[in-house]
Amino acid sequence: MSFLGWIFFGALAGWIASLVVGDRRGCFMNIIVGVLGAVLAGFIYQLSTGRSWSFTWSWPSFGIACLGAIGLLLVVNIITGAGRRNRR
Repeated sequence: MSFLGWIFFGALAGWIASLVVGDRRGCFMNIIVGVLGAVLAGFIYQLSTGRSWSFTWSWPSFGIACLGAIGLLLVVNIITGAGRRNRR
């Protein structure tokens, strides 16, 4: 996948994660969370299943990337306390 493909894939996965978590941090943060979440989830997937994970455009790849982005966004919210500030 090309560099622009990674950015688009990350932005889409990050956007879906922000919708699920209810966090609005902006497009640039969605890209960062999406790409990092995809990489972390792919690494965890490889460790847990023993199978390699291809960084291609497929529904399973997108699902794993979204799950990783959701998990990463939840961890970021816990660390920064953003969830508590948004509820007040």
